Amino acid sequence: MPAFPTTRCRPLPWALGLLLTLPAAFGARADPLAVPTLPAYQQECAACHLAYPPGLLPAASWQRLMAGLPHHFGSDASLDAATQQSLSAWLTANAGSYKKVARDPAPPPEDRISKAPWFVREHREVSAATWRRKSIGSASNCAACHGGAAQGRFSEHDLRIPQ
Repeated sequence: MPAFPTTRCRPLPWALGLLLTLPAAFGARADPLAVPTLPAYQQECAACHLAYPPGLLPAASWQRLMAGLPHHFGSDASLDAATQQSLSAWLTANAGSYKKVARDPAPPPEDRISKAPWFVREHREVSAATWRRKSIGSASNCAACHGGAAQGRFSEHDLRIPQ
């Protein structure tokens, strides 16, 4: 007869559940970019481009972008005062939480995500010719290569650079 039991140990389901809920219990999100999107943000901003996760820019950048909507990168993206105030407050409250943004807290040139130091580092292997492909268009078209961009997922594991 063996000295030790031969039954296999199985992980306890409740322990796994506890580990998965710990970030929420302490007020942290498991993925800081996956912030629940305001319907107004989705409606107003995603009509023209990806509704970028607010964690991709520091609060100062969002404040300037929202204040300059009449001249938003060459377009008039003006909103009524109440919507602008609501979106600005939400963007500012959820800004800069992404670890790469926190490492480089200064606003990027022209408040452009694609000019932020962390973005440039992450995309340093992407050639200028790749950005100009019709299937991509520019560095600001995150969804061209990151299929989960609209949900705030930018994992390299899900990356697909179109031809």
